[in-house]
Amino acid sequence: MENKKVIEKKFNSLTCSKQIHEAILLVENSSGDFSVNFGYGGKTIDTPLQSASVGKLFTTVCVLMLQEQKKLSLDNLVGDYFDKTMLNGLHTYKGVDYSHKLTLSDLLFQISGLPDYLTEGGIERRAIEEDFAISTAELIEITKTLKPHFVPRSTNRAFYSDINFRLLGEIIEKVAQMPLEKVYQEYLFKPLGLTNTYQPVGNDFVPNIYFKNRSIHRPKLLMSLRGSGNCTTTARELMIFLKAFFMGYFFPQILFEKLSQYRKLQMSKGPIYYGGGYMQIPLNSLLTLYMGKGELIGHSGTTGSFAFYYPHKDLYFVGDVNQMANPAIPIRLVMKLAMSVK
Repeated sequence: MENKKVIEKKFNSLTCSKQIHEAILLVENSSGDFSVNFGYGGKTIDTPLQSASVGKLFTTVCVLMLQEQKKLSLDNLVGDYFDKTMLNGLHTYKGVDYSHKLTLSDLLFQISGLPDYLTEGGIERRAIEEDFAISTAELIEITKTLKPHFVPRSTNRAFYSDINFRLLGEIIEKVAQMPLEKVYQEYLFKPLGLTNTYQPVGNDFVPNIYFKNRSIHRPKLLMSLRGSGNCTTTARELMIFLKAFFMGYFFPQILFEKLSQYRKLQMSKGPIYYGGGYMQIPLNSLLTLYMGKGELIGHSGTTGSFAFYYPHKDLYFVGDVNQMANPAIPIRLVMKLAMSVK
């Protein structure tokens, strides 16, 4: 009861902000005997939400499952799955072309050094004003015009770039020999009984997103970005998936020993580190004045979605604040919740 009141207070504090027009929060422990949820602006745990980059967890699972099936290896070269000319010049750093030395592991761990077409290539700014479809080939060409940040696998370097997971999505399709939406359905959603979670295609419903006070609809773009996230889901179903992810439903938990090699992301990502396909946020840091304990592991999205596990207290936090203008909001919310619960 005490934790419920603390969580409700933090949620209500969030929704007092003029930036937040609607929000949903669901908190549970592993067994589910502790479960609380709070909605704002008409949102419930069954209201469709935009997963944004939280969907990178879906891509991560598919890559790891295909590896368990011996259909690919994280050590494989990215160039094995694409036409050579398509990748030429994708990663040229200080006059040396590393494009054909990139591995799947580089993409999954965000250590390729590739720049980000969303924030650096203008895609995010353009998306605020218009809806448009864009192909992988076009995104690769945009990336080629930007400067990489470091040599792949540079010591202690990581840079969050959407192109990494966009390429992984393409590779999954090639290896599984079916469209990504069907891979997600067969590998993830159907086994878990998720009937309201899907990679949108065609006329599928895509939720609106807020940018400041504007509600915008971007189905063409969100359907384009695929492997980098952007599924439609609900808080209830996202909770089911998140528990399955960290409880070893999809792949052996021993894999987390390899996945938990974290590197600090670029300054703009604040306190976030990145491992093998998911984020890590240490709570015992200068940012929290060393008052927190343990870590948060999971993912957030630029539209305000979040899905994190707090092993120290065995609590899962999922939800959405639906605000594209400030992607730090869900991170701050989950950090406050983790540090406040008993």
